Amino acid sequence: MTGSFNYIPIIGLEIHVELKSNSKMFCGCRNDPFGASKPNIYTCPVCLGLPGALPVPNKKAIESTVKLGLGLGCEINRESRFDRKHYFYPDLPKGYQISQYERPFATNGRLQVTGYRLEKKTVRIRRVHLEEDTGKLLHRKINGEEVSLIDFNRSGVPLVEIVTEPDIRSAEEAKETAKKIHRIVRSLEVSDADMEKGSMRLEANISMFKGLAFEYKGQALPNYKVEIKNINSFRFLERAIEEEIERQRKILESGKEVKQETRGWDTQSMTSKSQRTKEEAADYRYFPEPDIPPISLSDDWISKIKTQISKLPEEIYEELIRAGVAEQAARIISANKDLAAKVQESTIKYNKVQKDEELEAKEIGNFGNWVLHHQLEVREKPAEELIYLFKQGKEGIVSDSEQLEGWVLGVIEDNPRAVADFKAGKQQAIGFLIGQVQRLAGGKADVKKVKEILLEKITNK
Repeated sequence: MTGSFNYIPIIGLEIHVELKSNSKMFCGCRNDPFGASKPNIYTCPVCLGLPGALPVPNKKAIESTVKLGLGLGCEINRESRFDRKHYFYPDLPKGYQISQYERPFATNGRLQVTGYRLEKKTVRIRRVHLEEDTGKLLHRKINGEEVSLIDFNRSGVPLVEIVTEPDIRSAEEAKETAKKIHRIVRSLEVSDADMEKGSMRLEANISMFKGLAFEYKGQALPNYKVEIKNINSFRFLERAIEEEIERQRKILESGKEVKQETRGWDTQSMTSKSQRTKEEAADYRYFPEPDIPPISLSDDWISKIKTQISKLPEEIYEELIRAGVAEQAARIISANKDLAAKVQESTIKYNKVQKDEELEAKEIGNFGNWVLHHQLEVREKPAEELIYLFKQGKEGIVSDSEQLEGWVLGVIEDNPRAVADFKAGKQQAIGFLIGQVQRLAGGKADVKKVKEILLEKITNK
Protein backbone atom coordinates (compact mmCIF):
# COMPACT_ATOMS: atom_id res chain seq x y z
CA MET A 1 0.00 0.00 0.00
CA THR A 2 2.80 2.40 0.85
CA GLY A 3 4.24 2.09 -2.65
CA SER A 4 1.19 3.92 -4.10
CA PHE A 5 2.06 7.07 -2.16
CA ASN A 6 4.59 9.77 -2.90
CA TYR A 7 6.83 11.13 -0.16
CA ILE A 8 7.34 14.81 -0.88
CA PRO A 9 10.10 16.71 0.98
CA ILE A 10 8.95 19.83 2.83
CA ILE A 11 12.05 21.95 3.46
CA GLY A 12 12.71 25.32 5.02
CA LEU A 13 16.03 27.04 5.67
CA GLU A 14 17.38 29.07 8.56
CA ILE A 15 20.48 31.04 7.58
CA HIS A 16 22.60 32.89 10.15
CA VAL A 17 24.86 35.72 9.00
CA GLU A 18 27.31 37.66 11.18
CA LEU A 19 27.10 41.34 10.25
CA LYS A 20 29.95 43.74 9.56
CA SER A 21 30.26 46.43 12.22
CA ASN A 22 33.03 47.93 14.30
CA SER A 23 31.46 46.91 17.61
CA LYS A 24 29.27 44.11 18.90
CA MET A 25 25.48 44.13 18.95
CA PHE A 26 24.82 45.51 22.41
CA CYS A 27 28.19 46.75 23.66
CA GLY A 28 31.31 48.59 22.52
CA CYS A 29 33.58 45.54 22.30
CA ARG A 30 35.35 44.97 18.99
CA ASN A 31 33.51 42.85 16.46
CA ASP A 32 36.36 40.72 15.12
CA PRO A 33 35.99 37.15 16.43
CA PHE A 34 38.09 35.64 13.63
CA GLY A 35 40.96 38.11 13.87
CA ALA A 36 41.45 37.98 17.64
CA SER A 37 44.99 37.07 18.67
CA LYS A 38 43.76 35.00 21.61
CA PRO A 39 40.49 33.96 23.28
CA ASN A 40 38.36 36.29 25.41
CA ILE A 41 40.14 39.57 24.64
CA TYR A 42 37.08 41.33 23.17
CA THR A 43 34.77 41.05 26.18
CA CYS A 44 33.02 43.24 28.74
CA PRO A 45 30.28 42.87 31.38
CA VAL A 46 27.58 43.12 28.69
CA CYS A 47 28.75 40.35 26.35
CA LEU A 48 29.82 38.21 29.32
CA GLY A 49 26.30 38.48 30.74
CA LEU A 50 27.35 39.88 34.11
CA PRO A 51 24.58 41.08 36.46
CA GLY A 52 23.61 44.72 36.08
CA ALA A 53 25.14 45.22 32.63
CA LEU A 54 22.73 46.97 30.24
CA PRO A 55 22.58 46.42 26.44
CA VAL A 56 22.61 49.31 23.94
CA PRO A 57 21.53 48.38 20.36
CA ASN A 58 24.00 48.84 17.48
CA LYS A 59 22.46 51.25 14.93
CA LYS A 60 24.75 50.03 12.13
CA ALA A 61 23.59 46.43 12.64
CA ILE A 62 19.93 47.50 12.53
CA GLU A 63 20.61 49.40 9.29
CA SER A 64 22.29 46.33 7.76
CA THR A 65 19.35 44.13 8.76
CA VAL A 66 16.87 46.51 7.14
CA LYS A 67 19.05 46.67 4.00
CA LEU A 68 19.13 42.88 3.83
CA GLY A 69 15.37 42.73 4.34
CA LEU A 70 14.86 45.13 1.44
CA GLY A 71 17.26 43.10 -0.71
CA LEU A 72 15.14 40.02 -0.03
CA GLY A 73 11.93 41.82 -0.99
CA CYS A 74 10.62 42.03 2.58
CA GLU A 75 8.20 44.41 4.22
CA ILE A 76 9.98 46.55 6.82
CA ASN A 77 8.17 46.86 10.12
CA ARG A 78 8.09 50.46 11.29
CA GLU A 79 7.66 49.31 14.89
CA SER A 80 9.99 46.55 16.09
CA ARG A 81 11.38 45.21 19.33
CA PHE A 82 13.86 42.81 20.86
CA ASP A 83 12.85 39.75 22.90
CA ARG A 84 14.51 37.39 25.32
CA LYS A 85 14.87 33.80 24.11
CA HIS A 86 15.60 31.51 27.05
CA TYR A 87 17.70 28.38 26.92
CA PHE A 88 20.64 27.05 28.87
CA TYR A 89 23.91 26.24 27.16
CA PRO A 90 27.52 26.90 28.19
CA ASP A 91 28.20 29.41 25.40
CA LEU A 92 25.23 31.58 26.48
CA PRO A 93 26.30 33.14 29.78
CA LYS A 94 23.06 35.02 30.56
CA GLY A 95 20.84 31.96 30.20
CA TYR A 96 18.96 33.83 27.46
CA GLN A 97 19.70 35.35 24.06
CA ILE A 98 18.54 38.81 23.02
CA SER A 99 16.72 38.11 19.75
CA GLN A 100 13.47 39.03 17.97
CA TYR A 101 10.28 37.05 17.83
CA GLU A 102 6.91 38.75 17.44
CA ARG A 103 8.03 41.99 15.80
CA PRO A 104 11.22 41.47 13.75
CA PHE A 105 12.62 44.17 11.48
CA ALA A 106 11.62 42.49 8.19
CA THR A 107 8.94 39.98 7.16
CA ASN A 108 7.15 38.53 4.12
CA GLY A 109 9.94 38.54 1.55
CA ARG A 110 10.13 36.69 -1.76
CA LEU A 111 13.01 35.07 -3.60
CA GLN A 112 12.91 33.76 -7.18
CA VAL A 113 14.87 30.54 -7.67
CA THR A 114 15.10 27.74 -10.21
CA GLY A 115 12.95 24.88 -8.96
CA TYR A 116 13.75 21.18 -8.95
CA ARG A 117 11.91 20.78 -12.28
CA LEU A 118 13.90 23.71 -13.77
CA GLU A 119 10.96 26.10 -13.57
CA LYS A 120 11.14 29.50 -11.90
CA LYS A 121 9.50 29.43 -8.49
CA THR A 122 9.14 31.64 -5.45
CA VAL A 123 10.58 30.80 -2.06
CA ARG A 124 8.95 33.00 0.55
CA ILE A 125 11.02 34.64 3.26
CA ARG A 126 9.16 34.48 6.55
CA ARG A 127 11.36 36.85 8.51
CA VAL A 128 14.73 38.56 8.77
CA HIS A 129 15.50 39.26 12.40
CA LEU A 130 18.46 40.50 14.41
CA GLU A 131 20.03 38.92 17.47
CA GLU A 132 23.34 38.41 19.25
CA ASP A 133 25.67 35.52 18.51
CA THR A 134 26.78 33.11 21.22
CA GLY A 135 30.26 32.27 22.43
CA LYS A 136 32.24 29.48 20.82
CA LEU A 137 32.94 26.12 22.45
CA LEU A 138 36.44 24.71 21.96
CA HIS A 139 36.88 21.01 22.69
CA ARG A 140 40.39 20.18 23.87
CA LYS A 141 42.36 17.57 25.79
CA ILE A 142 44.22 19.04 28.79
CA ASN A 143 46.37 16.86 31.05
CA GLY A 144 44.82 13.81 29.44
CA GLU A 145 41.26 14.96 30.16
CA GLU A 146 38.63 15.92 27.54
CA VAL A 147 37.37 19.42 28.32
CA SER A 148 35.26 22.13 26.70
CA LEU A 149 36.57 25.70 26.78
CA ILE A 150 34.60 28.83 25.91
CA ASP A 151 35.83 31.74 23.81
CA PHE A 152 33.56 34.76 24.31
CA ASN A 153 35.10 36.87 21.53
CA ARG A 154 32.10 35.87 19.37
CA SER A 155 29.55 36.39 22.14
CA GLY A 156 27.40 39.41 21.34
CA VAL A 157 28.45 39.75 17.68
CA PRO A 158 25.46 41.04 15.61
CA LEU A 159 23.81 38.07 13.94
CA VAL A 160 20.96 38.23 11.44
CA GLU A 161 18.75 35.19 10.87
CA ILE A 162 16.93 34.64 7.58
CA VAL A 163 14.04 32.17 7.84
CA THR A 164 12.31 30.84 4.74
CA GLU A 165 8.86 29.34 4.54
CA PRO A 166 8.80 25.54 3.90
CA ASP A 167 8.52 26.10 0.14
CA ILE A 168 11.58 24.07 -0.90
CA ARG A 169 11.09 20.61 -2.39
CA SER A 170 14.56 19.17 -2.98
CA ALA A 171 18.14 19.29 -1.75
CA GLU A 172 19.24 20.91 -5.01
CA GLU A 173 16.58 23.59 -4.67
CA ALA A 174 17.71 24.26 -1.08
CA LYS A 175 21.29 24.68 -2.26
CA GLU A 176 20.21 27.10 -5.00
CA THR A 177 18.18 29.14 -2.47
CA ALA A 178 21.08 29.32 -0.01
CA LYS A 179 23.51 30.30 -2.78
CA LYS A 180 21.22 33.08 -3.94
CA ILE A 181 20.88 34.46 -0.42
CA HIS A 182 24.67 34.28 -0.07
CA ARG A 183 25.11 36.32 -3.27
CA ILE A 184 22.64 38.95 -2.07
CA VAL A 185 24.32 39.23 1.35
CA ARG A 186 27.72 39.78 -0.23
CA SER A 187 26.40 42.18 -2.85
CA LEU A 188 24.83 44.35 -0.14
CA GLU A 189 28.18 44.27 1.71
CA VAL A 190 26.53 43.67 5.09
CA SER A 191 28.77 40.64 5.72
CA ASP A 192 31.65 38.78 4.11
CA ALA A 193 29.50 35.63 4.60
CA ASP A 194 32.63 33.48 4.81
CA MET A 195 31.31 29.98 5.41
CA GLU A 196 34.70 28.46 6.18
CA LYS A 197 35.15 30.88 9.08
CA GLY A 198 31.55 30.56 10.20
CA SER A 199 30.24 34.06 9.47
CA MET A 200 27.45 32.40 7.46
CA ARG A 201 25.91 29.20 8.82
CA LEU A 202 23.17 27.01 7.35
CA GLU A 203 20.40 24.98 8.96
CA ALA A 204 17.64 22.99 7.27
CA ASN A 205 14.24 21.91 8.61
CA ILE A 206 12.98 18.80 6.84
CA SER A 207 9.81 16.75 6.97
CA MET A 208 8.00 14.50 4.49
CA PHE A 209 4.46 14.85 3.21
CA LYS A 210 2.77 11.55 2.43
CA GLY A 211 0.02 11.76 -0.17
CA LEU A 212 -1.35 10.74 -3.53
CA ALA A 213 -0.63 14.06 -5.26
CA PHE A 214 2.59 14.37 -7.24
CA GLU A 215 3.42 17.59 -5.46
CA TYR A 216 2.50 19.03 -2.10
CA LYS A 217 0.11 21.92 -2.78
CA GLY A 218 -0.50 23.69 0.47
CA GLN A 219 -2.11 20.98 2.57
CA ALA A 220 -1.51 21.02 6.32
CA LEU A 221 2.15 20.64 7.18
CA PRO A 222 3.40 17.36 8.66
CA ASN A 223 3.20 17.28 12.45
CA TYR A 224 6.96 17.08 12.89
CA LYS A 225 10.18 18.52 11.51
CA VAL A 226 13.82 17.57 11.86
CA GLU A 227 16.41 20.33 12.03
CA ILE A 228 19.91 19.71 10.68
CA LYS A 229 22.56 22.02 12.17
CA ASN A 230 26.31 22.63 11.85
CA ILE A 231 26.33 22.97 8.04
CA ASN A 232 29.08 25.18 6.65
CA SER A 233 29.00 24.67 2.88
CA PHE A 234 26.45 24.48 0.09
CA ARG A 235 27.69 21.01 -0.87
CA PHE A 236 27.22 19.76 2.68
CA LEU A 237 23.75 21.35 2.78
CA GLU A 238 22.71 19.40 -0.29
CA ARG A 239 24.26 16.18 1.03
CA ALA A 240 22.74 16.58 4.51
CA ILE A 241 19.25 17.11 3.11
CA GLU A 242 19.54 14.17 0.72
CA GLU A 243 20.67 11.95 3.58
CA GLU A 244 17.85 13.12 5.85
CA ILE A 245 15.20 12.67 3.14
CA GLU A 246 16.34 9.08 2.65
CA ARG A 247 16.46 8.45 6.42
CA GLN A 248 12.90 9.73 6.86
CA ARG A 249 11.63 7.87 3.81
CA LYS A 250 12.86 4.54 5.21
CA ILE A 251 11.21 5.23 8.57
CA LEU A 252 7.88 6.16 6.97
CA GLU A 253 7.91 3.20 4.58
CA SER A 254 8.41 0.89 7.54
CA GLY A 255 5.18 2.22 9.05
CA LYS A 256 6.86 4.13 11.88
CA GLU A 257 6.71 7.82 12.76
CA VAL A 258 9.61 10.24 12.43
CA LYS A 259 10.35 11.93 15.74
CA GLN A 260 10.88 15.65 15.94
CA GLU A 261 14.50 16.36 16.82
CA THR A 262 17.62 18.40 16.18
CA ARG A 263 20.46 16.60 14.45
CA GLY A 264 24.05 17.73 13.85
CA TRP A 265 25.84 17.23 10.56
CA ASP A 266 29.13 15.37 10.86
CA THR A 267 31.51 16.29 8.02
CA GLN A 268 33.75 13.29 8.74
CA SER A 269 31.14 10.56 8.44
CA MET A 270 28.91 12.64 6.12
CA THR A 271 25.90 11.69 8.21
CA SER A 272 23.75 13.44 10.80
CA LYS A 273 23.61 12.48 14.45
CA SER A 274 20.80 13.07 16.91
CA GLN A 275 21.53 15.89 19.38
CA ARG A 276 18.31 16.64 21.25
CA THR A 277 14.54 16.82 21.03
CA LYS A 278 13.69 19.85 18.90
CA GLU A 279 12.18 22.74 20.81
CA GLU A 280 9.02 24.65 19.94
CA ALA A 281 8.72 28.43 20.32
CA ALA A 282 6.93 28.00 23.66
CA ASP A 283 9.96 26.16 25.06
CA TYR A 284 12.05 29.32 24.73
CA ARG A 285 9.64 31.39 26.88
CA TYR A 286 9.95 34.51 24.73
CA PHE A 287 9.03 37.84 26.28
CA PRO A 288 9.90 41.47 25.41
CA GLU A 289 13.45 42.52 26.36
CA PRO A 290 12.82 44.88 29.32
CA ASP A 291 16.15 46.71 29.00
CA ILE A 292 15.62 47.82 25.38
CA PRO A 293 12.60 49.99 24.46
CA PRO A 294 10.63 49.34 21.23
CA ILE A 295 12.36 50.68 18.11
CA SER A 296 10.59 52.95 15.60
CA LEU A 297 11.89 53.22 12.04
CA SER A 298 10.88 56.30 10.02
CA ASP A 299 9.90 56.21 6.34
CA ASP A 300 12.69 58.70 5.58
CA TRP A 301 15.32 56.48 7.22
CA ILE A 302 14.12 53.40 5.35
CA SER A 303 14.06 55.34 2.06
CA LYS A 304 17.64 56.46 2.66
CA ILE A 305 18.71 52.83 3.07
CA LYS A 306 16.91 51.93 -0.17
CA THR A 307 19.06 54.43 -2.07
CA GLN A 308 22.16 52.48 -0.94
CA ILE A 309 21.01 49.32 -2.75
CA SER A 310 22.21 48.98 -6.33
CA LYS A 311 21.25 46.18 -8.71
CA LEU A 312 21.43 42.79 -7.07
CA PRO A 313 23.46 39.90 -8.57
CA GLU A 314 20.42 38.12 -10.01
CA GLU A 315 19.29 41.20 -11.94
CA ILE A 316 22.81 41.64 -13.35
CA TYR A 317 22.98 37.93 -14.15
CA GLU A 318 19.75 38.06 -16.17
CA GLU A 319 20.96 41.14 -18.07
CA LEU A 320 24.23 39.44 -18.95
CA ILE A 321 22.41 36.34 -20.19
CA ARG A 322 20.27 38.54 -22.46
CA ALA A 323 23.48 40.20 -23.72
CA GLY A 324 24.79 36.81 -24.84
CA VAL A 325 27.12 35.96 -21.95
CA ALA A 326 27.35 32.24 -21.22
CA GLU A 327 25.50 31.18 -18.06
CA GLN A 328 28.54 30.22 -15.98
CA ALA A 329 30.41 33.39 -16.98
CA ALA A 330 27.37 35.52 -16.15
CA ARG A 331 27.29 33.97 -12.71
CA ILE A 332 30.99 34.71 -12.12
CA ILE A 333 30.72 38.32 -13.32
CA SER A 334 27.51 39.09 -11.40
CA ALA A 335 29.07 37.76 -8.19
CA ASN A 336 32.00 40.21 -8.56
CA LYS A 337 30.45 43.57 -7.67
CA ASP A 338 33.18 45.78 -9.10
CA LEU A 339 33.50 43.78 -12.30
CA ALA A 340 29.72 43.66 -12.79
CA ALA A 341 29.51 47.43 -12.42
CA LYS A 342 32.24 47.91 -15.03
CA VAL A 343 30.64 45.52 -17.51
CA GLN A 344 27.26 47.21 -17.10
CA GLU A 345 28.65 50.55 -18.17
CA SER A 346 28.94 49.10 -21.72
CA THR A 347 31.94 51.29 -22.49
CA ILE A 348 34.67 50.80 -19.92
CA LYS A 349 37.84 52.83 -19.95
CA TYR A 350 41.16 51.64 -18.72
CA ASN A 351 43.89 54.29 -18.61
CA LYS A 352 47.17 52.73 -19.71
CA VAL A 353 50.11 54.92 -20.85
CA GLN A 354 47.76 57.83 -21.54
CA LYS A 355 45.63 55.64 -23.80
CA ASP A 356 41.97 54.79 -23.19
CA GLU A 357 40.98 51.19 -23.70
CA GLU A 358 37.25 50.55 -24.03
CA LEU A 359 35.12 47.43 -23.76
CA GLU A 360 32.24 48.03 -26.14
CA ALA A 361 28.80 46.57 -25.43
CA LYS A 362 29.12 44.23 -28.44
CA GLU A 363 32.23 42.67 -26.86
CA ILE A 364 30.61 41.74 -23.55
CA GLY A 365 29.80 38.20 -24.71
CA ASN A 366 33.40 37.57 -25.69
CA PHE A 367 34.59 39.03 -22.42
CA GLY A 368 32.35 36.50 -20.68
CA ASN A 369 34.12 33.68 -22.52
CA TRP A 370 37.48 35.09 -21.47
CA VAL A 371 36.30 35.18 -17.85
CA LEU A 372 35.48 31.46 -17.96
CA HIS A 373 39.06 30.64 -18.90
CA HIS A 374 40.67 33.07 -16.44
CA GLN A 375 38.70 32.46 -13.26
CA LEU A 376 41.73 32.60 -10.97
CA GLU A 377 42.67 36.03 -12.31
CA VAL A 378 39.06 37.19 -11.92
CA ARG A 379 39.24 36.36 -8.22
CA GLU A 380 42.60 38.05 -7.67
CA LYS A 381 42.81 41.10 -9.95
CA PRO A 382 40.88 44.40 -9.97
CA ALA A 383 38.21 44.92 -12.61
CA GLU A 384 40.16 47.51 -14.61
CA GLU A 385 43.12 45.18 -15.00
CA LEU A 386 40.89 42.32 -16.12
CA ILE A 387 39.40 44.49 -18.86
CA TYR A 388 42.87 45.47 -20.00
CA LEU A 389 44.11 41.87 -20.07
CA PHE A 390 41.10 40.85 -22.14
CA LYS A 391 41.76 43.67 -24.66
CA GLN A 392 45.33 42.47 -25.04
CA GLY A 393 44.29 38.94 -25.99
CA LYS A 394 41.03 39.37 -27.90
CA GLU A 395 42.69 39.14 -31.32
CA GLY A 396 42.35 35.36 -31.16
CA ILE A 397 38.53 35.42 -31.33
CA VAL A 398 37.10 32.95 -33.90
CA SER A 399 34.48 34.63 -36.11
CA ASP A 400 34.57 32.40 -39.22
CA SER A 401 30.91 31.57 -39.87
CA GLU A 402 31.56 28.13 -41.38
CA GLN A 403 33.68 27.00 -38.42
CA LEU A 404 31.18 28.40 -35.90
CA GLU A 405 28.27 26.71 -37.68
CA GLY A 406 30.00 23.34 -37.42
CA TRP A 407 30.37 23.73 -33.67
CA VAL A 408 26.79 24.97 -33.31
CA LEU A 409 25.29 22.01 -35.19
CA GLY A 410 27.27 19.58 -33.06
CA VAL A 411 26.10 21.24 -29.84
CA ILE A 412 22.45 21.24 -30.99
CA GLU A 413 22.65 17.53 -31.78
CA ASP A 414 24.30 16.68 -28.45
CA ASN A 415 21.94 18.76 -26.28
CA PRO A 416 18.33 18.10 -27.38
CA ARG A 417 16.93 18.82 -23.90
CA ALA A 418 18.45 22.31 -23.79
CA VAL A 419 17.09 22.99 -27.28
CA ALA A 420 13.63 21.84 -26.18
CA ASP A 421 13.85 24.01 -23.06
CA PHE A 422 14.69 27.07 -25.15
CA LYS A 423 11.79 26.38 -27.52
CA ALA A 424 9.56 26.08 -24.43
CA GLY A 425 10.51 29.61 -23.42
CA LYS A 426 13.40 29.03 -21.03
CA GLN A 427 15.75 31.79 -22.15
CA GLN A 428 18.62 30.62 -19.94
CA ALA A 429 19.00 27.55 -22.16
CA ILE A 430 20.59 29.66 -24.92
CA GLY A 431 23.33 30.68 -22.49
CA PHE A 432 24.02 27.02 -21.77
CA LEU A 433 24.25 26.22 -25.48
CA ILE A 434 26.61 29.14 -26.09
CA GLY A 435 28.75 27.82 -23.26
CA GLN A 436 28.92 24.41 -24.92
CA VAL A 437 30.08 26.00 -28.16
CA GLN A 438 32.73 27.90 -26.23
CA ARG A 439 33.93 24.66 -24.69
CA LEU A 440 34.60 23.33 -28.18
CA ALA A 441 36.17 26.62 -29.25
CA GLY A 442 38.42 26.93 -26.22
CA GLY A 443 36.63 30.14 -25.24
CA LYS A 444 37.56 31.89 -28.51
CA ALA A 445 34.22 31.84 -30.39
CA ASP A 446 32.56 35.16 -31.25
CA VAL A 447 29.53 35.10 -28.94
CA LYS A 448 27.37 37.43 -31.01
CA LYS A 449 27.78 35.28 -34.13
CA VAL A 450 27.34 32.05 -32.14
CA LYS A 451 24.06 33.32 -30.75
CA GLU A 452 22.82 34.37 -34.19
CA ILE A 453 23.66 30.97 -35.67
CA LEU A 454 22.11 29.12 -32.73
CA LEU A 455 18.85 31.05 -33.00
CA GLU A 456 18.71 30.48 -36.76
CA LYS A 457 19.38 26.73 -36.52
CA ILE A 458 17.03 26.16 -33.56
CA THR A 459 14.22 28.14 -35.21
CA ASN A 460 14.55 26.15 -38.41
CA LYS A 461 15.00 22.78 -36.67
